[in-house]
Amino acid sequence: MKPQIAMYEQFGIEGLKAYKKTVDYCQEKGLIVIGDVKRGDIGSTSAAYATGHIGRVKVGNNVCSGFDTEFITVNPYLGTDGIKPFVDACNEFDKGLFVLVKTSNPSSGEFQDRLIDGRPLYELVAEKVVEWGSASMDGAYSNVGAVVGATYPEMSKVLRKLMPHTYFLVPGYGAQGGTAEDLRHCFNEDGLGAVVNSSRGIIAAYKQEKYREFGPERFGEASRQAVKDMVADINRVL
Repeated sequence: MKPQIAMYEQFGIEGLKAYKKTVDYCQEKGLIVIGDVKRGDIGSTSAAYATGHIGRVKVGNNVCSGFDTEFITVNPYLGTDGIKPFVDACNEFDKGLFVLVKTSNPSSGEFQDRLIDGRPLYELVAEKVVEWGSASMDGAYSNVGAVVGATYPEMSKVLRKLMPHTYFLVPGYGAQGGTAEDLRHCFNEDGLGAVVNSSRGIIAAYKQEKYREFGPERFGEASRQAVKDMVADINRVL
C-alpha cells in the first residue's frame, strides 16, 4: 500500500488524522505501507521528518511513533546531508527508504537527464543510492531503495545494472502509460527486486471501459479485479 500524503494533507490536521487511520488500517490487514511523502531537508530538520514518519519520539516519559510507516519516499536533491538522517532511522528502527532517482513524470528530464561530466544526473544519483545503501544492508538487498519510473524502460535497464542490490519502487504502470514490458528491466534476473505501483489504475478501476460492468457501486470489486489482472500481466513478462 502506498498512500500519497498530499491527498490527505490538503485537508489540514483532519486530513493527517485520516492518513494515520489509513496507515493503521493497512497494517492491521498485514500490509506493508510505503508513505509517499517525498521529504528532504538537512540536519535536524531531516532527522525530524525521519522521526515523524519512520522513527520514534520521546514525549515526557513516553516514547511515541508518529505515522510509523514501513517505508517512505525521500528527495535526494540536498545530497548526503539530507539522506543520512533517514538512513540512520532505517538502521535504528528497521525501516526503509525509496530515493527519487528517475521519476515517471514527463518533465523529469529537465533536471534528471542533464549531463554531468558526460553522464545523466540520474546515474550519479543511482551511485549515491548504492553508497548510502551500503550502510544499511539487509541480506541481499539494501534498506535504501530507488524510485525508477516504468515510463523509461531503457533507463531502468541501465539503472538496474548500476543498482543490483537495490529495491526499485516503480511508478508509472497503468494510468501513466507504463506497460508490463516496460517493467521487465526493473527486476533482477530472478524476478525479484521491484515493487510496482499502480494508484489510479486500481483505485479508479471502475471508471475504465474494461471494468465498466462493475459500476461505481461495486468499485471495490472492480479494484480487486484490476489487481488480479495487473499481477497476471506482470508475471507474464518475468
